[in-house]
Parts: sequence; C-alpha cells; structure tokens
Amino acid sequence: MSNINYKSTLHACYLGYITQALIVNLPPLLFVVFREKFGLSYTMLGSIVMLIFVTQLIVDALAVEYVDKIGHRTSAVMAHAFAAVGMIALAFLPRVLPYPFIGLIISSILFSIGGGLIEVLVSPIVESLPSEAKASSMSLLHSFYSWGQVLVIILSTLALLFLGQELWFFLPLVWSLLPLYTLFKFTRVPLIPPEEESKRTPLKTLFRSRIFLIALLLMICSGASEQSMAQWASLFAEKGLGISKTLGDLLGPCLFAVMMGIVRTWYGMKGQKVHIHKILVISSVLCMASFVITAIVPIPAISLLGCALCGLSVSLMWPGMLSLTAASYPSGGVAMFAILALAGDLGCSVGPQLIGIIADSSSLNWGLLTAIIFPTIMLVGLVALKPIIGFAGKQRARS
Repeated sequence: MSNINYKSTLHACYLGYITQALIVNLPPLLFVVFREKFGLSYTMLGSIVMLIFVTQLIVDALAVEYVDKIGHRTSAVMAHAFAAVGMIALAFLPRVLPYPFIGLIISSILFSIGGGLIEVLVSPIVESLPSEAKASSMSLLHSFYSWGQVLVIILSTLALLFLGQELWFFLPLVWSLLPLYTLFKFTRVPLIPPEEESKRTPLKTLFRSRIFLIALLLMICSGASEQSMAQWASLFAEKGLGISKTLGDLLGPCLFAVMMGIVRTWYGMKGQKVHIHKILVISSVLCMASFVITAIVPIPAISLLGCALCGLSVSLMWPGMLSLTAASYPSGGVAMFAILALAGDLGCSVGPQLIGIIADSSSLNWGLLTAIIFPTIMLVGLVALKPIIGFAGKQRARS
C-alpha cells in the first residue's frame, strides 16, 4: 500500500470507526443516569438501543441507492456532521423538553444517521485501497472501533466519577469534537473512485446466492451476539453483580472492548495465515459459553470473565463475515456492504431489545442467557456455509 497516497485516508477511516464506537457506546454508559434522573424503564432503555440501530438500518437501506450518486466524500462529511449535531442535541434536548425521553429519541436519531453512513462507507473505502491481505486490513480497521469503545468507556466513566452524574451532559458536548475533526479530515483525504456500475455484481445476483443469503443471517447473529452483551454489560455489572457504576463500566463493557480490540489487532497484523471461517466457528462456540458463564455463575469475578470472553469471541464475527462475503463477491461495491451492514444493524437492534423485554419480565440474568440463541444460529450457519463456499470457489476456478 502506498503510504504517500492513502495513509491519511486510512487514518480518517480509523477516526470514523472511533466515532462509530462513540455513537453506539456512550448512550448505554448513561443508562443508570437516565433511569435515575428521568425514570426510564429497562424496556425504554432497550428501545433507545433499538432506535439507534433501526435508524442505522434505515440509513443502510437508503445508502444502497443513494451513496454512489451523492459521492463518497460528501456522504462521509454528512455522516460526521449528523454525528456531531446528534451529540450536541443529546447534551441539551433531554433537559429542555417536557418529556426527556423524546429528547433522547431525537438525539439518538440524529447521531445514528451519522453512524449508519459511517458504517456503510468506511469498510468499502478500506476494502478498495491496495492491499494483499483484505481480511487482515478489515480486522485492523474494526479494531479501532474496539479501541474507540475502550477510550469512550474509560474517559466517560472517569468524567462521571469526577464531575458527578449531575453534569453528565458535558460528556456528549465534549465528545462532539471528535466527529467534527473527522469531518474536516474527510474533506481532504484522497479516495479511490467507486467501481463503475456496469462492473459491479448486481443485487439480483447477490440475492439469488445461497452464500449471500446465509451471510445476511450470520450478520444478524454477529450484531446481536456483540451488542446483546456490550449494551447491557454496564447495567448488569452494577445491578446484577452489585458492583459500583465506576467498576461496573470498567470491568464490564471496557474489559469486553479490550478483548475485542486485542483479537482484532492481532488478526489485522498476524492473522493472515489463519482461515477466517475456522476462527468464526471457534468464536461461535466460545460466545455460547460466555453467555452461559456470565448469566449463570453467581461469582462476580467469574461473570466478568464471561463478559471478557464474549468480547474475545465476537471480535471477528462482524469483520470476518464482511471479508468472507467480499472474498466471494469482490465486485459487490458499496451496495453489498450496505446490505450486510443493514443485516448486522438489525441484529444489533433486536438483540439488546429482546434482553430488555425479558429483563423486565424476569431478570437481566435470564435476558443475557436468552442471547445464546444468536451464536448458536451463527455456528449452524457457518457449518452450512463451508461446503457452499468451497463449491463456488471451484466453479470460479474452472471458469
């Protein structure tokens, strides 16, 4: 890869994924604050998470049609503008509107529009850059989401600790500087023009492919497996395990994100020789075990280790499925990535919402245990996918 031409492009993409981590992970860090200050139920908190991902899902669907027409640069700038405005709105609207929940909804929609565009754009931009190890490049890109998650959790937790929960609104206000800076970066970095429409794999071809249809199902499971734990880890650690909010944030979602970051960084730098399908199968089994350990074991330290194991196990699911699908359809373009992201966001919205509903009717432990269904489907799908990919590869080799 030419550092002269595309180093700044990669850096902008990395910042974009850190911004995405901010959008997804700041709201759940404030769940306890929202519950105590505004009297929100678990179901209402879960609906905020669902709204974030449903909004991104809608943006993913629209991006299939419009991103290439608008242009990648303009879309990237718009994405970070929405993210910044949404964060600023989060600081003010819940405190000035008569119904705080409405303010949270409006803010969430705004920054989630930005998150949806970031998700659709950044992966194909990196995929288009010259590289001999596409899966590793994708994993390294997604590691910045994980390290961004760690950064958001640690800095936000410390800020709440020292400023106090009464001043929580300073957090989104200060964090809005990140998408504003990234917006400026994307106005200047070089971008490779998208492939001509006539050379792209048509959507009709994708939707007739068993590989792609199974990949969509597994993207749903990837998103649900990851966010079912990530969105509820903080509240579970505090309420379910009796740990303070500060320790709950640091030992719950932060440990989860650290494990994700370590594995994604390792695969991005050293994992080229290990086939991604084999890793995804192992990841699914570990993920099933992690939900059981976290939800059932009554010892807090072991439950937190289960949370960390979940972070390790889901780390390569999302980028791995993107790479596996892109390898089968290298000319899929932004539309293919948008549809895959749409499926992933569907899982991200359904998983946490399902846990919230079950938690209201029973407990968070039962909610988390229910999430085992997602890595189980993932495992079955991966086993079914292997012979189909192998056959398709032989067909391409013959032609």
